[in-house]
Amino acid sequence: MSEARLFIVRHGNTFGPGETPLRVGCGTDIPLVESGIEQARALGKFFGSNGIKPELIIAGELRRAQETARIICESGDFAPQFESSADFNEIDYGPDEGRTEEDVVSRVGQEAIDLWNSDAVVPDGWRVRPAELIEAWRKLAARLERECMGKTAIVVTSNGVARFAPYITRDYESFKQNYPLKLKTGAFGEFAYSNNVWTALRWNVRPS
Repeated sequence: MSEARLFIVRHGNTFGPGETPLRVGCGTDIPLVESGIEQARALGKFFGSNGIKPELIIAGELRRAQETARIICESGDFAPQFESSADFNEIDYGPDEGRTEEDVVSRVGQEAIDLWNSDAVVPDGWRVRPAELIEAWRKLAARLERECMGKTAIVVTSNGVARFAPYITRDYESFKQNYPLKLKTGAFGEFAYSNNVWTALRWNVRPS
């Protein structure tokens, strides 16, 4: 039976050894570091060696997503239709942009961060509109249902945006019970569409 497959990839690392990781969103356009490049290569090799040859790849507009997407294509030895989309850019962390996690927790509290990670509840001050992110994923899903039956698509995005993708299953609560919302850098999730339903097959898989 024909199905559409969607792989959602988080970009690779943007901070190297000895660097203090910062909470960076749409206001900070930084490239992949060497370990992030290696993560992207591992993704491409994994897809290629497992017979996953996407016809379409969509990346957020920032460098880390663009670089990850292009390295995946090079390492996987495939040349899909390549698109860039602001729908899958990073979120806006507002006053917490560029701050250390310690500083962020000091401002919003650990409970707020825990709720963001467990239920995608947006902490106070972050400029995030969940309804718009959910609609972007559902719009993409509808496009794939029309245009990509029997085909595969990859979206390269951020952790903040990716956590709203499971809404395409129409059963977000069940997804949260089975998987963490957070995607590690260089990790992917996989969804399949058949019989009028999107199903989560795996999540937070990081090829080595």
